[in-house]
Amino acid sequence: MTPFLGHNYIGGQRSANGSVTLKSVDATTGEALPQGFYQATPEEVDAAAQAAAAAYPAYRALSASRRAQFLDAVADELDALGDDFVALVCRETALPAARIKGERGRTSGQMRLFATVLRRGDFYGARIDRALPDRQPLPRPDLRQYRIGLGPVAVFGASNFPLAFSTAGGDTAAAFAAGCPVVFKAHSGHMATAERVADAIIRAAEATEMPAGVFNMIFGDGVGEALVKHPAIQAVGFTGSLKGGRALCDMAAARAQPIPVFAEMSSINPVIVLPQALQARAESIARDLTASVVQGCGQFCTNPGLVIGIASAQFTAFTRQVAQLIGDQPAQTMLNAGTLNSYGKGLEKLLAHPGIQHLAGSAQTGKQAQPQLFKADVQLLIDGDEVLQEEVFGPTTVFVEVADKAQLSAALNGLHGQLTATIIGEPADFDQFAELTPLLEQKVGRILLNGYPTGVEVCDSMVHGGPYPATSDARGTSVGSLAIERFLRPVCFQNYPDSLLPDALKNANPLRIQRLVDGTPSREPL
Repeated sequence: MTPFLGHNYIGGQRSANGSVTLKSVDATTGEALPQGFYQATPEEVDAAAQAAAAAYPAYRALSASRRAQFLDAVADELDALGDDFVALVCRETALPAARIKGERGRTSGQMRLFATVLRRGDFYGARIDRALPDRQPLPRPDLRQYRIGLGPVAVFGASNFPLAFSTAGGDTAAAFAAGCPVVFKAHSGHMATAERVADAIIRAAEATEMPAGVFNMIFGDGVGEALVKHPAIQAVGFTGSLKGGRALCDMAAARAQPIPVFAEMSSINPVIVLPQALQARAESIARDLTASVVQGCGQFCTNPGLVIGIASAQFTAFTRQVAQLIGDQPAQTMLNAGTLNSYGKGLEKLLAHPGIQHLAGSAQTGKQAQPQLFKADVQLLIDGDEVLQEEVFGPTTVFVEVADKAQLSAALNGLHGQLTATIIGEPADFDQFAELTPLLEQKVGRILLNGYPTGVEVCDSMVHGGPYPATSDARGTSVGSLAIERFLRPVCFQNYPDSLLPDALKNANPLRIQRLVDGTPSREPL
């Protein structure tokens, strides 16, 4: 394996013009790793964005099958990263090897999913209205529409998924598929991991003869603002805190040419436990819910941070069961010291709030996160109290007891936008609480029945998004094949002869999935 350089990746070359070097840290011991990483200078940020802009015309002009070949090659390179790579990721993140191996498979799987999307061609969204020269009172011209990539995309690495939401993660894969070169800002928590993955992408790009600037990566603190404000950048993908995501949105909106920011930011993912389910299987629900809360030390954007139940003896007993289970859970090491510090501050806010009661969990001390359980007054949720709405990123959840169906609806109406909501119930519950689904549709991107949200399938149907503040734009998703649409825009061609049309819009194109012929949807060739 090649030695670490710690250089920035710009236009297919390595660059280290700055004098400041950064250190990655062993998440468990706090010890600095030996290799250093060069802080990108303003000139290097500019060069990376310019390299992506220079690559865009050639890259977007490639056929969908050529881009698919590139994505498949990236997937193969990721799969080839061996046990030494897994050990490195574990060291930087304190995540277990089994988790990293699974995430590596998910990351390569995302690349292959988008390669499949490219080969089947439906991402073009082709629409055709053929000319009606004899139409009265005015003839209709021949009109054809498809979608093209926006241009260079800035992608920010996430702390909690060092592979699947980072260097070669879902945002990068979707941008590549859309025909958009990428400038990736490496996360400071796993810079060595980022370098190894970047090397894999570059090997794939060279093997498939992609333009040199199709992928660029910069290291450093404070480089994100310059990247988002750079005029060559045409869109942003971000996964992280509400504060960070909102700052990027504001920067992008203030540009002379505003650009879209697709930011996944904050979610508490309510779980609604209905009466018949508690009567039938309270013990298993308590066990499975607790496992979801503490899984991965609670460091999932879909972690269930709020549990709502109808007041009853069964719900009181269920709360005691979960409190016992939470109290028995061991402390865990978090991704880094900053994450642990943020978790401690979140707990302090809950503990200091007069309307919130601490039910279980040892005091937060030392270098590991202690699982916690709280109970909040329902009026806080109804009134939209900000403390209860804020995501506490770690192994904790808050119980809320409502008096009846009406108060349950009022509590859910008080919620901000979420990634997920879960309903735990029996058939009789679903009949009795039928109003929950249309209510939750207005609040979340994914609704689960009798499951737990800490698991996101990468497929065509998945939605990993939701109303603000879960995401900055509820029309998209950061997981699943629909994610490509964030980085596409429509273009219409009027009265173009077949010979001058893009291949996706030509009459004989076999890949077009949807056509509108004389206003009538059809799946037959023209």
